[in-house]
Formats: sequence, C-alpha cells, structure tokens
Amino acid sequence: MAIHVNRRKFIASLSGATAAWPLAARVQQPTMPVVGFLTSATLSGYAPFAAAFRQGLSETGFVEGQNVAIEYRSAEGQNDRLPALAAELVRPQVTVIAAAGTPSALAAKAATKRIPIVFSTATDPVAIGLVASLNRPGGNITGVTNLGTELVQKQLEMLQRLVPTATIMAVLINPTSPSLTESTAKDAQAAARKLGVQLHLLHASTASDLDDVFATVVHLRVGAFVVGPDAFFFSRRDQIAELATRYAMPAIYYVREFAAAGGLMSYGVSVADGYRVAGVYVGRILRGATERLASPGVDEVRASHQPKDCQDTRPRRATRTIRRCRRANRVTMLFAASAHDR
Repeated sequence: MAIHVNRRKFIASLSGATAAWPLAARVQQPTMPVVGFLTSATLSGYAPFAAAFRQGLSETGFVEGQNVAIEYRSAEGQNDRLPALAAELVRPQVTVIAAAGTPSALAAKAATKRIPIVFSTATDPVAIGLVASLNRPGGNITGVTNLGTELVQKQLEMLQRLVPTATIMAVLINPTSPSLTESTAKDAQAAARKLGVQLHLLHASTASDLDDVFATVVHLRVGAFVVGPDAFFFSRRDQIAELATRYAMPAIYYVREFAAAGGLMSYGVSVADGYRVAGVYVGRILRGATERLASPGVDEVRASHQPKDCQDTRPRRATRTIRRCRRANRVTMLFAASAHDR
C-alpha cells in the first residue's frame, strides 16, 4: 500500500521555475542529469530499496551511468548528519533529490526550496509537515508514503494471536527519528490499551543499542516484540533477526526482508514498490514531463494496489478510505523465510 502524493501542475511548475533560473546556472548544468540519493541508513543495508528506485528510473528511460548519474549520500545510521549531507547535494545543484525515509525527506526540504525533491516515507507526510496536503503538496516536494506506522496496531494484534500468553509486549523505535517515533508510539499505545496488554517502548539508534534492548526485553519479561518502521532497523535486519532468535523472542517486522533474514514473521506493505514509484516520479521530472504524476485515470490521491471502488480523490477522506480498503491492498504476511527466499 502506498499513497502517491500528486499534483496536476507539479512538474509543469518545476519547468516554469527552471526557466527562471539564472542563465549562468543553467549553462553550468552537466549534460547528464544528476540525481542526489539521500538516506539515513547504510548504503549496503538499503541496497534492495536503492535497486527498486533504480528500477523505477529505468522504467522512464534513465539508466545509471548511461544517461543519468546518481550521487549517493548516507548518514550511516546517524540522522544528525543528514542536514550536512543534504547541503552537499544542494551546493553542486543536483537536478533532483530522492529522499529515502522520513528524516532524509525533512533534511532535504530544509536544505532547498528550489531543487525538486521526491520522498519515500512510512508516515503521514501532511502530519509531519512535508507537504501541505496529499492532493496539493505545494512547493518543490512530492513523493510516496506507505503509511507503515499505521500497521503497528495490526502487528500487535497478530502477535497476541500468535502468543496468547504474552501480557507484556514491546515496540522498538528509533529516538533519532522523532516523526516516526511519535506516530508509531501513539498507534502502539492505543492498540495495547485495546488488547489489554502492558506495553514498553524501547529505543535504539546504534548497533550496540540493539544488544542492550534485547537484554532489557528479557529483564522486563516481554513476551512478544514489534520492530517499528525505520531505515536504521532495516539496515540492521540481520542483527535484529539474529538477536530475536538468540533470545527466543517472538517478533514481528514491518517488511518481508526481515523474515527473509531469519525473522519469525512480517506484516506490512511493499516498501520496495514505493521506492520503485519514487524512481518513476524522479524519471518523469528528469524528462520534464507535463503529465500528472498520478497513474492514468486517477485525479489526485490513490492508495496503490487497491481496486477502483476503493479509490478516493478527496484528501479529507483519504485516510478513512485506506483503512476501509486495507484488505484489498498489497499487505503481506510472511512466516519464517523459506530456503528459496534465503
């Protein structure tokens, strides 16, 4: 499930802004467009999503090294480095910035009001101030959100069904990603009250923190565990899955890659597909296209992978529609990766 943030005149407005740039700046532009790819995670850990992004680019006719260059900037799990990395991309004036994850998107938005930004995030972009609305993002920014933070309630419910004796549960969140943390924590606490279980919010932002977290989980007698959506956690999925196995801790994850790494199960959306769509958006901007970013036949906002009767172009009802039609979305549950997946 991904919400495509669209605006009919988004790319057209960018084309108009380009015409207004100083002539000298335009003359200095390289013949091969340059895309800045900004992420808070390690590049090796985020490789599957970067590959999906490049796939989206290729669908619009752009292949890295042939007719487009990509400048990668990684904060290596240290979100406080993102503003400086975003500034590095802005100074040489890349053509477009692809912001991978919420912290990266916020850093890119703060760094420039001129260079187009395409983000991919797991939370509501309106709530965190990335865009003005889903159908009219405003400014120089657009992108894709999978609303992964909303699924934590269902993940807790599934854990309770799997481990009915678990009266104490925990959710792992990254304190250096406050926007994701707040959204995940709020939904998790609401779900815990509904399920009648005690909930602990545990923080980790470094590899050593993860070791400490699992030791704490045992001390708190936690019976089941949710890993919240975060780029750092994704990049450390092998370590997290191994720790959960070592401590015999039933855990559920937000994307299938954790289960493929040896985790117990996952329940979530196709995050990779969201990055593919972000790549398509970037490609359309590079082409200077004037068509809408939305798919044909969709006016403003769409929950991708939904049947047409579950689409709603009115932003005030978008979230309600997503919830009503969630069963029709591409939501996957994967138990213990098969040998084929490994």
